[in-house]
Amino acid sequence: MSSSWPPLGGNPRIEDLRRRVQTDPASIAFAQLGEELRRAGHHAEAVDVCRQGLAKHPAYLSARVTLARALAEVGHLTEAQSEFEQVLRSASDNLAAMRGLGDVHHRRGATEEALASYRAALDIAPNDPDIEVMVRSLEREVRMMQEAVAAAVAPEPQVAVSCDPEPVDPAREQALRTVAALEHWLAAINVACADRRA
Repeated sequence: MSSSWPPLGGNPRIEDLRRRVQTDPASIAFAQLGEELRRAGHHAEAVDVCRQGLAKHPAYLSARVTLARALAEVGHLTEAQSEFEQVLRSASDNLAAMRGLGDVHHRRGATEEALASYRAALDIAPNDPDIEVMVRSLEREVRMMQEAVAAAVAPEPQVAVSCDPEPVDPAREQALRTVAALEHWLAAINVACADRRA
């Protein structure tokens, strides 16, 4: 283990765990140290500690979950996903790995995969309010996406064209006949006037 870790003033728990791991590099105390570092926001160091410890204890699943969480925090989402999936291959009911995988999928924009992970987690912890809220939120997101896709691929509405003649308005028809009769009468008067002038 590295002895060049910077001191974390005010955190005797981390300093004690560091000493234990430095004294005995094969100690499983690395898992506790990694988790304490992750909780304290020292994600890069947590990644380093967990990787070194897992090289000696590859089956230590809680340490692998800590590693995955810390990787996600530093933006290495692909590696974090791989670690969570490895945990779930060994322990398919690992709630922390399910939630972590759901978080990674959600951060990557894979909403449907995130929903599947959270639903699996809710099956194991049906009374967890945080998971319930996340499932409801993701269900809304998926529903909105599906509606948007359906609207985008829906055919344009067809305008109905009627072959039926327009309905006859009796008053309009009478007015048109009257105008035609007046025009005919005026034309006759003009002809008569022209004959007289001739």
